[in-house]
Amino acid sequence: MSAADKESVEAFKRDVIEPSMTNLVILDFWAEWCGPCKALSPLLEKVAADYAAKGVMLAKVDVDANKAIAAQFRVQSIPTVYAVFQGQLVADLTPARTEAQLTKALDQILKQLPVQGEAQSLEAEIEPLITMGEEVLGAGDAERAAGIFAQIVEMAPGNPAAISGHARALVAAGRIDEAEATLEGAPDDPAIERARSALTLARDAKPVEDLSGLAAEVAAHPDDHEKRFALAGGLMAAGDRDAAADHLLHIVAADRDWNDGAARAQLLKLFDVVGVMDPWVSAQRRRLSAILFT
Repeated sequence: MSAADKESVEAFKRDVIEPSMTNLVILDFWAEWCGPCKALSPLLEKVAADYAAKGVMLAKVDVDANKAIAAQFRVQSIPTVYAVFQGQLVADLTPARTEAQLTKALDQILKQLPVQGEAQSLEAEIEPLITMGEEVLGAGDAERAAGIFAQIVEMAPGNPAAISGHARALVAAGRIDEAEATLEGAPDDPAIERARSALTLARDAKPVEDLSGLAAEVAAHPDDHEKRFALAGGLMAAGDRDAAADHLLHIVAADRDWNDGAARAQLLKLFDVVGVMDPWVSAQRRRLSAILFT
């Protein structure tokens, strides 16, 4: 092997093999005289840039200057495009000549390989912080939870779970306008919808100055659904979800269509806020189903 070939191999190890230990490398074999190569190059560069956060990078190999490398990969015509991971050729991307074809191929590859891009690394970093924020919020320390989630949002501005946690903590702290601002422009995601439900519920569930007095009125007039609904809202605002659910279920049992099904709708919002996987929600759903289907 000539000195030039040795230098070429060393450069290939440095620029392709070593990065491929953690990244998916798009390996583009090309030549200066190759028209189709020049036409394909901007597409490869764009897609590699779009997928950089997912751990994808582009490496270009001039076949004229790197004959030994081209021979090792048995390149017979150009452009030839391969995907390399952990030093191994994992896919032939040569047939992918459009952005849609290339991104589809990359998506399939990334599902099968443990590629660790910036996005995945960041997600792994913030996951325990999100768990901490949820635990603090669940324990009732809304202001502290809001601070934790605010820091996470700074680290990962577009993360739906972080945005949702921040908004729900702000709602729990009574900072409704700030919560609304936090959710403006947020992406469509189940976590975001949960936060929107919390915001809507907070606006609907009006605090009641004299809860005990209103409770006495409801006890004296059990069929006054409007007063009972207001009591449920006051209880939710006070953080007593058990009693609030009891009163809403009472209304559904007595007249499920009252006020266009307002009691059931309010219950569903409450379920969204607490979280559909929460055992409390499962228990309340069973109570609701027993009423609706008997």
